Amino acid sequence: MNKKQNIEGGEADWRFNLHEIIYESNTPAGKAFDIGLLIAIFTSIIVVMLDSVISIHANYGHLFNTLEWIFAVLFTIEYILRLVCIKKPMRYVVSPLGIIDLIALLPSYLGIFFIGAQSLLVFRAFRLLRVFRIFKLGQFLTEINFLTQALKGSVRKISIFLLTVLTITVILGSIMYLVEQRENGFSNIPESIYWAIVTITTVGYGDISPITPMGKFVASVVMLIGYAIIAVPTGIITHDIAVASRQKKELTESCPSCGREGHDSNALFCKFCGSSLYR
Repeated sequence: MNKKQNIEGGEADWRFNLHEIIYESNTPAGKAFDIGLLIAIFTSIIVVMLDSVISIHANYGHLFNTLEWIFAVLFTIEYILRLVCIKKPMRYVVSPLGIIDLIALLPSYLGIFFIGAQSLLVFRAFRLLRVFRIFKLGQFLTEINFLTQALKGSVRKISIFLLTVLTITVILGSIMYLVEQRENGFSNIPESIYWAIVTITTVGYGDISPITPMGKFVASVVMLIGYAIIAVPTGIITHDIAVASRQKKELTESCPSCGREGHDSNALFCKFCGSSLYR
């Protein structure tokens, strides 16, 4: 029985130590691991970008391909270690950072079966977000959480707003189609709706423009509507950010069971899997 307990205790110790190195950065080993990981991610992105230049690829294509597979193997090992050192690996797999890590890995292996999939390796840039955790920039993490909560709270409002704008553009585009009488680029209703969207968003490509006096009047109305509604989404998100900022600050430490972060400052248990946050 003692031997079994010693084995289980030894396994728990190495998993805990590995977790501290990979998921936390409050120790010299953990910070060194994360900084090395960031350097590898940044270097791999540079390799992918340079490899897309035809003249450089002609001279160094073989070298870039070798480097890419080296990075792929390193990131695969790192991903496996992240799953091994936590008690509930599937929780990490479906977490935002886990999904980003998986998406960063897939293009390397998809490139074996699909030509051109390697260009998707630039998705590794999302992993550079770990820099906020490495240097324990709690204020930046808090602001990111505020923005995330604000966007979640604004989804319904923004959806209704976009539906309203879409309805307005359909109506105005149809009116412009009737006013211009298929002339000056307004050859059909979809083309007219495209013009209305470009105009109401103040983009104004200029590939289609009204010529008739009535068409210019309608265009002026669309432009004024565009200026009137352009600030609406900003106001909605700003309000929800203000609401989110009143909530409790969060810890930067990750859960030893599922690897997820974002816990309240006074939390004792993980709000995602229920495990204790402290050994």
